[in-house]
Amino acid sequence: MPARTVKVASSSGLHARPAAIFSQAASEQPVAVTIETADAGPVKASSILMLLTLNVGHGDEVTLRADGEQAEQSLDALASLLERNLDEDFRER
Repeated sequence: MPARTVKVASSSGLHARPAAIFSQAASEQPVAVTIETADAGPVKASSILMLLTLNVGHGDEVTLRADGEQAEQSLDALASLLERNLDEDFRER
């Protein structure tokens, strides 16, 4: 099963708006993706409520996993999203 480990760049971690943006992107992927930390998970990446239970802060590492024909592309897309400060992206809109 392919996996990506990334540091969360959003200044508020995966809380509120960054979690909403990320879960929406995860739900649009052609394969199911899970996310986990060293201490918790895995949970469905497309579930904002489950994301919030992970209590991921700025700079924390998370691991994304997916299985299926387009798993690599989905993981690449979601990993690159987490590597951006989604708090800033939201303010620029």
